[in-house]
Amino acid sequence: MPVEFIPDDQAARYGRFAADPTPEQLARYFFLNEADLALIAERRRDHNKLGFAVQLCTLRYLGTFLPNPIQVPQVAVRHVAGQLDLPPDVFMRYALREETRYTHRHSIIRCLGYQEFDGVQAFRLIRWIYAHLAVSAVRPIVLFDLATAHLIAQKVVLPGVSVLARLIARVRERYAARTFEGLSRRLSAEQRQSLELLLVLPEGKWQTPLEVLRTPPSRVGALSLTQALHRVEQIRVLGIGDLDLSDVPEARQAVLVRHAQTVRAQLIERLGEERRLATLLVFLQHLERTATDDVLDIFHGLMASLALRGETRRKRERLRSLKDLDQAALLLRDAVQVLLNSEGRDARQQVLAQVGEAAMREAVRVVDELARPEGETLPEALSGSYTTIRRFQRLLLQTITFTGTPSAKPLLEALEFLKRMDQSVRGKPGWSDAPRSVVPKSWERQVFPARGEFNHQAYTLCVLERLHQALKRREVFVVRSARYGDPRAELLQGEAWLDARADVCRALERELDPAPELSRLKLELDHAYHEVGRHLDTNDALWLTQEAGQTRVHLAAPDALAEPPSPKVLRAEVSARLPVIDLAELLMEVHAFTGLADAFVHVADGQARVSNLPLGVCAALLSQACNIGLKAVARPEIQALTLSRLSWIGQNYVRADTLTAANARLVDAQRELPLAQAWGGGEVASADGLRFVVPVRSIHAGWNSKYFGAQRGVTYYNFTSDQFTGFHGIVIPGTLRDSLYLLAGLLEQQTRLDPREIMTDTHDSSDVVFGLFALLGYTFSPRLADLPDQRFWRLDREADYGALSDLSRHTLDGRLIAAHWEDMLRLAGSLKLGKVGATGVMRTLQRGGSLSGLGRAIAEFGRARKTLYLLHYVHDEAYRQRILRQLNRGEQRHSVARAVFYGQKGELRQKYREGMEDQLGALGLVVNAIVLWNTRYMGVVLDELRSTGHPVLEADVARLTPLLHDHIHMLGKYDFTLPEAVARGQLRPLRNPASLEDSLGQIP
Repeated sequence: MPVEFIPDDQAARYGRFAADPTPEQLARYFFLNEADLALIAERRRDHNKLGFAVQLCTLRYLGTFLPNPIQVPQVAVRHVAGQLDLPPDVFMRYALREETRYTHRHSIIRCLGYQEFDGVQAFRLIRWIYAHLAVSAVRPIVLFDLATAHLIAQKVVLPGVSVLARLIARVRERYAARTFEGLSRRLSAEQRQSLELLLVLPEGKWQTPLEVLRTPPSRVGALSLTQALHRVEQIRVLGIGDLDLSDVPEARQAVLVRHAQTVRAQLIERLGEERRLATLLVFLQHLERTATDDVLDIFHGLMASLALRGETRRKRERLRSLKDLDQAALLLRDAVQVLLNSEGRDARQQVLAQVGEAAMREAVRVVDELARPEGETLPEALSGSYTTIRRFQRLLLQTITFTGTPSAKPLLEALEFLKRMDQSVRGKPGWSDAPRSVVPKSWERQVFPARGEFNHQAYTLCVLERLHQALKRREVFVVRSARYGDPRAELLQGEAWLDARADVCRALERELDPAPELSRLKLELDHAYHEVGRHLDTNDALWLTQEAGQTRVHLAAPDALAEPPSPKVLRAEVSARLPVIDLAELLMEVHAFTGLADAFVHVADGQARVSNLPLGVCAALLSQACNIGLKAVARPEIQALTLSRLSWIGQNYVRADTLTAANARLVDAQRELPLAQAWGGGEVASADGLRFVVPVRSIHAGWNSKYFGAQRGVTYYNFTSDQFTGFHGIVIPGTLRDSLYLLAGLLEQQTRLDPREIMTDTHDSSDVVFGLFALLGYTFSPRLADLPDQRFWRLDREADYGALSDLSRHTLDGRLIAAHWEDMLRLAGSLKLGKVGATGVMRTLQRGGSLSGLGRAIAEFGRARKTLYLLHYVHDEAYRQRILRQLNRGEQRHSVARAVFYGQKGELRQKYREGMEDQLGALGLVVNAIVLWNTRYMGVVLDELRSTGHPVLEADVARLTPLLHDHIHMLGKYDFTLPEAVARGQLRPLRNPASLEDSLGQIP
């Protein structure tokens, strides 16, 4: 591997003074203690004393010596000379004595306990690099920085920059070769041949088998589901799914997967044999899991679509048959009236005589056929979908392996029965043997229309619909699936949990014994109830009522706060002074002071060998964030902005991990600004969803008429800090429950922010969410709109809370919490350490029973924390205002995002999840760039106002917002100037089709 991965500017700074040491650094590294002074005193001449001291301090500061001591900053020389009472000028004489300098270096190394970088130290460093590579896949430039810090910590004199860079490159190359060789050796001869054939273009085809397999489906339908199942079968035929790759770090597997998924098959074919086979092996194992996820996504979308169309058909049929139903009902009404008015035993004869027996029986038949009991309408809506279901049912059950929780046992038995019924073998069961416990009450009328009758079509529909719901609830899991796998299998267990238990308890600040935890919780509840009760008479916004024998809590609507004129004046002054700028210029300026574009590294090896890469990266980001496409920002006369260059950058540089790294730079830069710290310390955040219509066919979009009308759409669930930055975002098909993704956003975000309190809307406030948040040390603060319907809980059954005693009549089960306390900590520790995905756990727990009593125990613990929150919420108006203020910040970010995402009617036109995540990630990144740029300039404006004597109150500064965009040209500028030749009447030159940039996969 070449060593050009180190930029020239970093190589120039290596082992050198990049700037003058700060006062703190002078005090730490250039202070001479008594031992230093005694060692220096052994030198006779003044210039040798000062030179020796400067070299000694240089080694401490840099970890190495300078080739020429004259390069030491004068501020450091003066600082050392002052401690020795020597004139700084004598240092120049020391710089001329090269032999003396080298002698002193050996003495300094020996006296300070340092070691030269010799063969022994090189061997130790190689072992350290190997150990690091075994657990991660960091880029070479990052590994270079880590190795430098490691050598300094081990008191090893740093080698030359080229020596260290070549050593790292050589070790990475050897480790990669060893990894590739180890992976390829696991393949049999038949498997090797099968993988190699994936890269061969069949005769008469325009795509290689690999390109066909890695193209995900984009339609929802029975045919598309069948094709997706065949895709999974084609991957499994290769026979590599059972090979164990657990010893290969996930980060390194991710690098190979990303490379195989991005580059063309021809480029993979050009790799060395071992690397090629290793890449295909890891990628196809990953592809099997994601292809299985695609199957289940289509299945979910198809079942929802069938239910929606069936419900529309049911309502239409219902309207059509109302006339017949009305006539039958009126006839039966007449019969009942005759029956009620008659006296004696001949009532039946009177009814039959006046109404007629045939008419009566027909009316009863019509009512029985058309009238439906109140309740579930889904069985009737799906009744006409059997033909569609049968098109994929057999292949689905044969291809996908389902497992589940104990509560899903009847469903799993029914699935196995249907699977055996579809097999052409002797002795297969009959429909009379079908497991019947899987049929819920809502389906009984369809499956068992009469005594002794069995409708196998309705039974099949029932089982498939139950499967659909169980997969959503995570009661049923899928083998070899990335998103539908069993989260319980990933929890810390056995020896791993025993080893990590003490560290988990310290990290969570919890005790392993539940008794003191419950005692503290009881005291907190008692104190909160008494605090609210003491101020009940003086809290004008709070009152209690008795409704249906229950005490309910009510809060008055908050009054509009009258804003003084000073913040309005300050906002106007600040806004009027912000410079007017194009969005493209803003991105380039943000890159200039944050290195934004440097976070975008090549998908293959993390190296960038193209000129003016930041310009191309910013243009690609702008095109995605504004939803205008690459052609709108391409400039054929500028090499860095040609269409082929931008397309190549988009394919190889702009992706989820680089967007995350770049976003972390912006969030961290905002965190350091004094003005941002005046708005908040980053401990508080809010979460809300931004909806986008997806007009193209996609299996990753869902229905919701409220937000998307008759089309499908996605929700971009994003997290906003109290410093106005967005630190994470998740793409959700349709409008699934946002609470499923709350913990994922906090645990998976990769910025330096560590928000401990999260605020959301009402629909996210479940007991399980409160419980998991509390276990992990977070505070959950939703805005409540259904306060009177909330339950208040207590731990002490005998406690007297005065006016609130009836309100808190629900008692928590402390024994349930105690019985499952260690399992609760084990789950929280698994989440904290990233062993299990938060979204899968939330789906499992919120339906109860999926983890036995654990889900109920967490919900019980959550009720206690939720009660504490409710008491705080009704007691403290300032707390309610703080929640509202933070939620408004998230809404303001959405307004800016809408203004940026103006192209193509604001619709998201990406077919696949990866494209959606990349584009919306670019949108969030650009909005953060706007926030950072505004904050930086607003700080300058405030300094200018203060210097001119304008009153700037800290309370008014806290009310400012960087979410302004009127001064930013999203559309750029329109140029009304003409080329001189055209202005004289000449025509513009025509385009040459041969020079059009259509080779989008090539770097120009």
